[in-house]
Amino acid sequence: MKSVLTVILGFSALYTLVPWFLTRILGVGVVRRGAGEKEIAFTFDDGPNPAYTPRLLDLLNQYGVKATFFVLGAKAEAYPEIIQRMHREGHQIGVHNYVHRANWFMLPWTVHKQVDRTSRVVERLTGERPSYYRPPWGVLNGCDFMWKRGHTFVLWSLMAHDWRSRTGKNTLKDKLQSRMEDGSIILLHDCGETFGADREAPAAMLVALAEVLEEQRGQGFRYVRIDELHTSDTVSVHVEQRASASKVM
Repeated sequence: MKSVLTVILGFSALYTLVPWFLTRILGVGVVRRGAGEKEIAFTFDDGPNPAYTPRLLDLLNQYGVKATFFVLGAKAEAYPEIIQRMHREGHQIGVHNYVHRANWFMLPWTVHKQVDRTSRVVERLTGERPSYYRPPWGVLNGCDFMWKRGHTFVLWSLMAHDWRSRTGKNTLKDKLQSRMEDGSIILLHDCGETFGADREAPAAMLVALAEVLEEQRGQGFRYVRIDELHTSDTVSVHVEQRASASKVM
């Protein structure tokens, strides 16, 4: 019995804690920040949301910001017009699973099905298959890299904890302004409907983000999609492919 328990604990560690340490602490196999001077990548998780995502798109358009949205496939199917607007306005769409469930609590083939199903939904709506993936809560399991198949795994360098209403607009704004730096990948949320989040939290995020963008005007920051960040040859290839595709269209 003791040996069986040891095997179970060992497997659990390999499936959860080891990949967490490699990716979240050491940054192995994932993109956590860029290397370009004055480049900032805003990323938004858990949407689309019919109340907040259109307002966010209006704000990004007002300031000429291109962002990356890691969407849930179920929500993309529910609000196809928002996904199409994201694509039409030049934002990048990545995968955040079909439903918001941690990879630690799913079998490897279940994760693969979640990612593939969401990719097919986005491709059907936009004509472009996503190649960037961020797992819910930023946790990968020990088998995720086996099905990677050309996907780039993306985490973040700045998390503002904006999913909680009690964080508040002023705290969010201070976090963003004090911790933004060259190459930052910033994690924010355009939906507050997932476990542990507050439904109204994106409202404070929108106000804080608007004030940050206004006050950062004239400081030379470039707000780019993840595939436009200067990070590695892999990312550069995606930029070239997107540029070629645009010429064809």
